[in-house]
Amino acid sequence: MRKWRNKGISLLLIWIFALAAWEAGSLLYGSEVIPGPLDTAAGARELLQDGSLLQYIGISFYRVFTGWALGSLIAIPLGLLIGKVAAIRSFAEPLLNFIRFIPPIAFITLFLVWFGIGEQSKIALILYATLFIVIMNTLTGVLAVEEDKIRAARSMGASEWQIVRYVIIPATAPYMFTGVRLAMGTSYMAIVGAEMIASNEGVGFLIWNSRLFFRTDWIFVGLISLGLMGFITDRLFGLFGRKVLGRYGVISSAPVRR
Repeated sequence: MRKWRNKGISLLLIWIFALAAWEAGSLLYGSEVIPGPLDTAAGARELLQDGSLLQYIGISFYRVFTGWALGSLIAIPLGLLIGKVAAIRSFAEPLLNFIRFIPPIAFITLFLVWFGIGEQSKIALILYATLFIVIMNTLTGVLAVEEDKIRAARSMGASEWQIVRYVIIPATAPYMFTGVRLAMGTSYMAIVGAEMIASNEGVGFLIWNSRLFFRTDWIFVGLISLGLMGFITDRLFGLFGRKVLGRYGVISSAPVRR
């Protein structure tokens, strides 16, 4: 009980310090440059009253979730296949290590040409942002499986499919989980760029369009909205990992990008 109380006090002090520093920056540089907490709250109230903020959050979340889910569903089987079959891996791994260094934002123009200005281009961009992170993490997990486990399963008469199902997938689950969780953060970064350049809806559009009216308070509202969206979805996914995948060694602590 005392431990939790001390932790709560520490968090409260951190938030008080952060808000005080934020307000000090506003007083020092002016609310037009750095809107303070009260100015930002007033801007959020404006956007909530006309319904645009919740609408933009919903649109951005739909795009992120759809692209992220599709990308993960495609990437996990591909990662397992590339990791399991050496012939495919020798061809695919150099290609993966080349393409994954091209940031999603660089493909926005091409995706607009290929998929149009509708939802398909945004979802495709999120799918791309997700795909290679999950593939590489899954591939790494497959290669990290101890050879003794595979030999033991083979010696007991297990087929290759049974080895994949009962040995490789359970052992690779923590790597898959980490890849999918990291890809979620990349998806939010990608959607902001897409909505800034080729959209008239979404949180990225809100941030980009606010510059025309020099409404820095709306920009701060958009940034905070993105942070809250990412924080909530990450916590929910972490809870899912702990409850459903805990027996495979999956933990719900925040992932660290290497």
